[in-house]
Amino acid sequence: MNYYEVAILKSPLEALTFQAEEEIEIGTKVEVVLRNRKNFCEAVVIKKVEEPTFKCTNIHTITNFFYDEKMLETAKFISLYYVCSMGEALSIFSAFNKNFLEEDLTLSFDSQIELSVKQQEAYEFCKEKKQALLFANTGSGKTEVYIKAIEEVLNRGGQAVLLMPEISLTPQMQKRLEKVFSSSVAIWHSKITKKKKESILQELQEGKIKLIAGARSALFLPFKNLQIIIVDEEHDESYKSDSKPRYHAKDLSVYIAKKYDIRLILGSATASLASFNKIPYYRLKETFFDTRKKIEFDDSSLDLSPKVLNKIGQTLANKNQVIVFLPTRANYKYQICTSCGKSVECPYCSVSMSLHKNDLALKCHYCGFAQKIPDTCPSCNNGVIHNLRVGTAEIEQKLIELFPDKIIKRFDRDEIKTDNKLKTVLNDFNNNKIDVLVGTQMLSKGHDYHNVKLAVVLGIDSILNMNSYKAREKALSLLIQIAGRSGRKGDGEVIVQTQNAEFFAEYLQENDYAEFLKEELEFRQELYPPFLKMAKITFAHSNGLKVKDELDKYVKLLKQKENIQVVGFGQSAIFKLSNKYRYEIILRSSNVKALLQALHSVTSPMATIDMDTVY
Repeated sequence: MNYYEVAILKSPLEALTFQAEEEIEIGTKVEVVLRNRKNFCEAVVIKKVEEPTFKCTNIHTITNFFYDEKMLETAKFISLYYVCSMGEALSIFSAFNKNFLEEDLTLSFDSQIELSVKQQEAYEFCKEKKQALLFANTGSGKTEVYIKAIEEVLNRGGQAVLLMPEISLTPQMQKRLEKVFSSSVAIWHSKITKKKKESILQELQEGKIKLIAGARSALFLPFKNLQIIIVDEEHDESYKSDSKPRYHAKDLSVYIAKKYDIRLILGSATASLASFNKIPYYRLKETFFDTRKKIEFDDSSLDLSPKVLNKIGQTLANKNQVIVFLPTRANYKYQICTSCGKSVECPYCSVSMSLHKNDLALKCHYCGFAQKIPDTCPSCNNGVIHNLRVGTAEIEQKLIELFPDKIIKRFDRDEIKTDNKLKTVLNDFNNNKIDVLVGTQMLSKGHDYHNVKLAVVLGIDSILNMNSYKAREKALSLLIQIAGRSGRKGDGEVIVQTQNAEFFAEYLQENDYAEFLKEELEFRQELYPPFLKMAKITFAHSNGLKVKDELDKYVKLLKQKENIQVVGFGQSAIFKLSNKYRYEIILRSSNVKALLQALHSVTSPMATIDMDTVY
């Protein structure tokens, strides 16, 4: 009899021991029956062990699916670093299938792309450095560099993966890749059908598909000979999973590339501070905010001010298109002074405080400091602190009423629920069948709009005033990305509604995001990532008293641990969610090992752990 430890897929359980008459290869997917359960559970054999002292159950089924050594090693790292079980870590991978036999297919590709001198320099830099950041301004042609790098890898028999934020998987990018790589490219994301996914997995293992372009899950497909990973819009926070395991696909790409000697290109017009600080970069600069890109600021507190409406009216009268941006799909809600535009900042943390309406207080989520909502603004002493809200649907409705002869559509996740809807709206917009698109962050994600002459940015102050150390980076990055959608061909205008024009103008007019990143690094020294690691533990339960007791217990325990700092604890920003009361603890440390040990000591069933939290 043989005895094996198996990891139950998608389960938080630790590895369990089962027995089998047969020899089973490590990494094989099996089916087992757990006590008190009728249905089979999928599991993965992760270790052969000696006969235990307790009685074991038989492994019920041995499948033809398996996880190779690289998958098992990467899953082990995910389990340790992102604090989850091995079964949860392995569940994000798509297994190999022994029935799919690799065919000896030698394919040759010729993109016929002629790189400019600067693009060629960027291409050579990325090749030489092995892991590189392509810090390329909007419109400077980083996609051509990607295609050339992929082409080289595929022509020598390797495989490639191009990761993009899910909503950036546009018809335009798909067409460009298919034009060069034909049926050797497949698009992979959450909206494709199960049947289509099975077909892609088969063709990938048979060697017919050489390039996968997809969302973060594309990184975990069964690649036999992966030679290059490209992460486009590497700054985008949608690469961070919001469910267990809470991994970051960009960071895992860096880990996998270094561990297995795979080429890596991270690309962005607004590079993340972490990548800028740690990875060698090539600055591909084309004049982005040139003389033809006119940027204006509007300090009105109205959601659609006369100045904004006048600009929209002029643009539409000239038969051009408009995009109107809002920070979140439903509404943005933030507290700012109606006179000076500043939020109330924590006296101890350099971040804006959050409104807790039930307590009639403003609280800092980093140190726990709280104060009553002030009657007047503490910055200018005469303005009033207002809680502002407005939504995409509301803006769309107002514009329909004001411009009844124009076609106005929403472009957010509530409206764009399927891949087909995304393609339809983008095609209609590019074919001038839509005059105004009102949307959220989706508008900023790499779409190439041909006839947009005006980008209207509303509510950017809500990002700048977020209760987060990343607020400045997020706000400026987002504004540059959205502004880049206007005037892609010819003249373009951007009007930004803000009461912090001085901050935005400084970096927009100078057109060097790298300068901003250098200054931001100084601000974060010894306080925040990338110099320290941060993690968030969220406790949630339907019993408010019970969960508060659990929070207090762990705050006390964690404060006793060496080399970590409890920098804040209290109610979560959204205190009640799905009928559960939520509290959180924020930790930071310069010692990764100490922080991970502390996180692994949290065994409460009420707790969820977010290592490298983005908030």
